Amino acid sequence: MSSDNETYPGGLNALLGRYNSRRDPFDFTGESFPPGDIDLAALTMAKVTEDATRKQKGAANPRSAWANKRRAIAQEFVGNSELAYLNALLISSLRKSSAPDGAAALFLRLWHEQHAHLIDVLDIRWKVSSIMTFADHGGTDVQRQVGQALRMLFGLMKLYEFERLYSGFDPQTPFGFSRKKRVPLPLNMDQYSLRAGGLDSNLLAPVWELAMTDPGIAPLANHLMEELNRDPGTVFRRIRRMREVYGRLKGDT
Repeated sequence: MSSDNETYPGGLNALLGRYNSRRDPFDFTGESFPPGDIDLAALTMAKVTEDATRKQKGAANPRSAWANKRRAIAQEFVGNSELAYLNALLISSLRKSSAPDGAAALFLRLWHEQHAHLIDVLDIRWKVSSIMTFADHGGTDVQRQVGQALRMLFGLMKLYEFERLYSGFDPQTPFGFSRKKRVPLPLNMDQYSLRAGGLDSNLLAPVWELAMTDPGIAPLANHLMEELNRDPGTVFRRIRRMREVYGRLKGDT
């Protein structure tokens, strides 16, 4: 097949090349994460200071990629809790092809024991990053399934919502009906039915229900799904509003 006919010339190998090019592990020479049995409650009370954004005297390698990453993340967390900062550092390390021993277990312990604090103090971006980390590092099959499903969901949402900005419509404004193109959907998919379509429910309900069966991921997953349900600028809310208008036009209500 000609590369002109492929979105990703080279297929899987090309995609893997790009994916893996950003996954080289950090060099932790002379540095480490806290021990697995660290007092997490104490970290909820301690605050990140400006010192964390500066090079540390006596550091083994203050110019290493990890040291630079740690300082850059610290800039986001000054005034926030040390636990929230630790969560972000763990995520950044666990995104790589390998991480220090105990990093995944410590991440899971944070969310098992201190989920209420983390949900309260993290912004939505770091909450989404946290749920995505469960995809590769969840401690149970359910955690990995839910993490993978929500990683795909939120990743695709970011892509299509970004592209939609070029339509000239803000995220809260659904499209009208007069300019719909009468063309096939990609991959010969059936058209979605505004009147009776259930694809949105079929996507969300099983993952949400599955997440609620595992106490290690349930609080975070439930919180994110509730946030998704409340957000007025998603495709799910726009489809609901389109369905309501369509029903009125067709005399269903």
